[in-house]
Amino acid sequence: MSPHVTPPPARLPSRVFHRHLRHAYPVAVTGDGPYLIDHVGRRYLDGSGGAAVSCLGHGHPAIVEAVREQVGRLEYAHTSFFTSEPAEALADDLVTHAPAGLDHVYFVSGGSEGVEAALKMAVQFHAERGEPQRSRVIARWQSYHGNTLGALSAGGNRWRRAQFSSMLLDISHIGECYEYRGRRPGESAEQYGRRTADELEAEIQRLGPANVAAFIAEPVVGATMGAVPAVPGYLRRIREICDRHGVLLILDEVMCGMGRTGSLHACEHDGVAPDLLVVAKGLGAGYQPIGAVLVHGRIVEAMRAGSGFFQHGHTYLGHPVACAAALAVQRVIRQEHLLDRVRERGLQLDARLRQRLGDHPNVGDIRGRGLFLGVELVADRTTKAPLPPERRTHAAVKAAALEFGLLCYPAGGTIDGAQGDHVLLAPPFTLSIDHLDELVDKLARALERVLPA
Repeated sequence: MSPHVTPPPARLPSRVFHRHLRHAYPVAVTGDGPYLIDHVGRRYLDGSGGAAVSCLGHGHPAIVEAVREQVGRLEYAHTSFFTSEPAEALADDLVTHAPAGLDHVYFVSGGSEGVEAALKMAVQFHAERGEPQRSRVIARWQSYHGNTLGALSAGGNRWRRAQFSSMLLDISHIGECYEYRGRRPGESAEQYGRRTADELEAEIQRLGPANVAAFIAEPVVGATMGAVPAVPGYLRRIREICDRHGVLLILDEVMCGMGRTGSLHACEHDGVAPDLLVVAKGLGAGYQPIGAVLVHGRIVEAMRAGSGFFQHGHTYLGHPVACAAALAVQRVIRQEHLLDRVRERGLQLDARLRQRLGDHPNVGDIRGRGLFLGVELVADRTTKAPLPPERRTHAAVKAAALEFGLLCYPAGGTIDGAQGDHVLLAPPFTLSIDHLDELVDKLARALERVLPA
């Protein structure tokens, strides 16, 4: 055990209301670049950045110093009274590098809050313009937008929704864009994208175009499907449909944004600019809890000309320390040319995964963009038949990887919320080649233990 790591005193049972109440968790006590270290000194390579959060790894000195300096100057000021220098500076920075038209920033504490705010902004925007009947939102199945009730209502994971179905909002869902399973024989990727995007047109017509406020989607679906990108042309078609009917386009880049796919914003790959762009996770890289909604100027102007305010708010929005940390993160990404590195390391990780796992009989698909990659597990590569859900293969892979000293992000219900297993990888942008090799080796060993060829 490291001489700098002191185990905490034994305290059983834990008083923390943990995610899983029958599970004993190791205690994380420190971080070292791409590694987390527990209370007995064991090191874990953080191959998923937690949940695609720790994009700069742990203990980056520039971010630590920015947090320390801001805490010493001003730790908190409520936004009903004040703005703050870090919030203003971060907003300027984000707008400077945002897709066209996004010229204001609404700060929140995380992704779910960001989605809630974006949904409310869309509805209030139409009301301010004299169309209060535009209150319907359309989303996609097999999406994930967060766990607050509005965000969960928009999300399309049936398993996550089931427990709280009686509390959810009436949000419509169309089919997901999932080329590996949805593209028909003889159909090009572009044709498949057009067919699935046109489901939005049909749903708008069913609800009545004058009643629809917004459509929300992830450019690259993360937690529920395992790094599934939209096919070429899909989001452009979605943008066209939204524009034709006056529907706002909300893109949820909480997991796939802020450099994770190799461009600052994932929608840049698709040549599309949304009306509302939700970011979080990599915005603050885990050094502080923060998210944001990047907002098109016409939405802000409609509210300014109408009621003059956004009828929403949280206690910690625009938190000075969180904003200072996020601004430092963005500066490090630029100064260290990390977007170039994400693209380079992403190609290298993809190649290593294909070389080591490409012929495994239970690996059906390897996909993603940049350092946001997914491995879909199947019972049969030819038929794409899923593994039996009762085996909970994803959970077994997570446990095996942990034993080998790797943190990855497996999940079940990839196909429909019940069937399907995948492993999501979202490591820090700062990984070396040796780290890539370690990640792939440990993941392969975990898969071989759970699914011996």
